Amino acid sequence: MSAIPDFNDSELWMIRTTLKERYGREIEIQLADSEIRLDPNSYELTWCPTIYWEVEPVNFVIFKTAPERYRCHFFYGENEFYGTGIEEYDNISECVTTLLQMQAD
Repeated sequence: MSAIPDFNDSELWMIRTTLKERYGREIEIQLADSEIRLDPNSYELTWCPTIYWEVEPVNFVIFKTAPERYRCHFFYGENEFYGTGIEEYDNISECVTTLLQMQAD
């Protein structure tokens, strides 16, 4: 599968806690794997652990691209896909907080 480690308990706790603070309730997160291009200049795809959740009508994803490295996006449908303007984060708390702030704006 992937040489990139799965999300650990600490990372999952941080995501769940941040979501609960933002929405005032538990949000179900789903663990998945996604095949993404880590290098924009290469066609090589890499399997990355992924966190997915939705709060209608918005869907959110966080990809773990290496130990303590994360990318994130939110989308409303196939044609409305947004990032935060930051390519990659080295802090899961900053990643999820910025993602939620960008979507709220």
